[in-house]
Amino acid sequence: QVQLVESGGGLVQPGGSLRLSCAASGSIFSIYAMGWYRQAPGKQRELVATITKRGVTNYADFVKGRFTISRDNAKNTVYLQMNSLKPEETADYYCNGHIATMMNRDEYWGQGTQVTVSS
Repeated sequence: QVQLVESGGGLVQPGGSLRLSCAASGSIFSIYAMGWYRQAPGKQRELVATITKRGVTNYADFVKGRFTISRDNAKNTVYLQMNSLKPEETADYYCNGHIATMMNRDEYWGQGTQVTVSS
């Protein structure tokens, strides 16, 4: 059984910063790509950023230059540093991971952490 648990969300003023964390736990054999997605009220979930096991990153155009994804493989944790946040980025942020156990390889999601950008 594998779990992804996000933390670090909260209320921040426009232009401010937050750092999200997502820790994977359970019967993990290996973690491949991990990523962050977000879903605003009334909108579809969208990709924010991904990172491979070796650290190759990919960003949505709307966060390039402001957000940084990173990971600590020793801690089975992925991070998302968010700078210059905008009100329209208010959303639930979800962690995603492609994880192998001894039995299989599957895609897992965290429960989400809420980010509110407001003055």
